[in-house]
Amino acid sequence: MALARTARRWLTLVVALVLAATGVYIASTVLNRGESPVVEGCTALLNGNEESLATDQAANASLITAIAVRRGLPARAATIAIATSMQEAKLRNISYGDHAGPDSRGLFQQRPSQGWGTEEQLMDPVYATNAFYDALVKVPGYESMTVTEAAQKVQRSAYPEAYSQHEDLGRAYASALTGNSQASLNCTLRKPDAAGDPSAVRSALEQDYGQAAVGVVAGKTISVQASGTLAWSVAQWAVANAKGLGVTRVQVDGQAWIRDGNKGWSDAQNPPDVVVITVANAP
Repeated sequence: MALARTARRWLTLVVALVLAATGVYIASTVLNRGESPVVEGCTALLNGNEESLATDQAANASLITAIAVRRGLPARAATIAIATSMQEAKLRNISYGDHAGPDSRGLFQQRPSQGWGTEEQLMDPVYATNAFYDALVKVPGYESMTVTEAAQKVQRSAYPEAYSQHEDLGRAYASALTGNSQASLNCTLRKPDAAGDPSAVRSALEQDYGQAAVGVVAGKTISVQASGTLAWSVAQWAVANAKGLGVTRVQVDGQAWIRDGNKGWSDAQNPPDVVVITVANAP
């Protein structure tokens, strides 16, 4: 029996070493049997339908929508822009050409050879998004067009019908991130592995929203004076950027989003007409 136990121990050790050598990660299974694995991602709910994005995609959707809010554009503009970016670049700021052309770049796969700007400019998501909206607002009646019609007027794609498959996703995220749908955007995230920087959150807010969302830093919190749809826009922007900026809690209009334990949105006592964003302490 002792010999059998010894043999089993050696076999277990050999298997563990082989798995480690091949890159198979088993520590979480062995050490955290009581915890469910966390699959990170974001969802937006609209009219009973839930649309999912990876965390980096949701962050880019939040930038696209915040710039629409900053410019005073309707939520429809953000819907068109998000759907277009999803089709052209999977809502990622890619640095290589795809089906749009060998020199296409960025969130919208815009091309320097077609006068959209330099490659460096098009790799700047803020510049690229503004360039898209500059072209969109010149399209008469774009607000009442289908996503395919409006996007095609701007992009002139070889595959114009492809934009329509992303309309529901675009509407869900645009509605949440413009603040028209309250407490409808949620991100499931692991615990932060580093402290958050409240000054970085403030800078990102001002980059995306301009003077509409100037934050005041106090310790680990950033407070933004806002009410109505703007408040919910900023709050759900913070949720969409929680992974990259180390956000752990967002408070707005009697609600709070809590990162720990994937609690999502729940009732809370908050000061009126202010969004309070809290970042992580050092782990």
